Amino acid sequence: MIYRFVFHICAVWFVIVFVTGVLVMGVPGHALAFGPSSETLARGAYLFAAGGCRNCHTDTKNKGPLLGGGSAIETPFGVFYAPNISPDKKFGIGSWSDADFKKAMREGVSPSGQHYYPAFPYTAYTLIHDGDLADLKAYIFSLKPVSKPSQTHALRFPFNMRAGMWFWKLLYFKQGPYVTAPYAPPAHVPASQKSDVASAEWNRGAYLANALFHCGECHTPRTMLGGLDRARSMAGAAIGPGGKSVPNITPALKTGIGRWSHSEMMDLLSEGGLPDGDFVEGKMSEVVEHGTSHLIERDQKAIAIYFKSLKSIENDVSKE
Repeated sequence: MIYRFVFHICAVWFVIVFVTGVLVMGVPGHALAFGPSSETLARGAYLFAAGGCRNCHTDTKNKGPLLGGGSAIETPFGVFYAPNISPDKKFGIGSWSDADFKKAMREGVSPSGQHYYPAFPYTAYTLIHDGDLADLKAYIFSLKPVSKPSQTHALRFPFNMRAGMWFWKLLYFKQGPYVTAPYAPPAHVPASQKSDVASAEWNRGAYLANALFHCGECHTPRTMLGGLDRARSMAGAAIGPGGKSVPNITPALKTGIGRWSHSEMMDLLSEGGLPDGDFVEGKMSEVVEHGTSHLIERDQKAIAIYFKSLKSIENDVSKE
């Protein structure tokens, strides 16, 4: 009787050890990969929407596959084509390591060591925190791979000489993640608004607007070499993506958003509505549809607070 009991105990123990071994080591010849947690993917999806990855890297005009690339970006320097950034190992970024992804986003350098053109807004993405970069990569790598080669940029001379990008970076690129700083409302913020501008909210808004949504990449005018004219940050640009003008979004009363209320700004972010009853069009409609409308209300409010605190710059882009 006792032998039978010992036999049963040993049999159960063997099954436990075997199953545990399979779970930990995997079936021989088949590596067992534990994917990212649902929480990681949820955070990554939120960041993916905020980063606008879909808007540039998906050819929505021709109903192209998600992140399959091909969306044309017309600029004074020529036409850039957003590459395939799906997790395809041959044509996308599926073979990239965590370090490769971070280097591209933080430094603007490819795994092969080439400098990226700033049509890829690494000048803003460099501000993204490491944890957010990891979550974003995990989500992108959970999406469907697209086996489609990227199109080659069609740039004019001398801008087609990528080797010159190191010099451009010396002039216009400051590398490093966003650093939260103690915040005091600037002198130009009206006294009635100072209590609304809390340090945590302002910093969150600044991080979302400058790092993830990279608002300044379109709404800030550029120099002759394509660098951001930071003295006129967010003051609009006469020539933006696709050759169209981009509005002034500083709190300027005549040419900016100085007369907008916080609720009107949040209406824009959530639904694309404008104070005059109209709706945003073009690329901004895509930003709203796939980006800002997915934000929680607290983050929309933080962005509104940040923009209302900016320096007012009168700049009529229609007259530039």
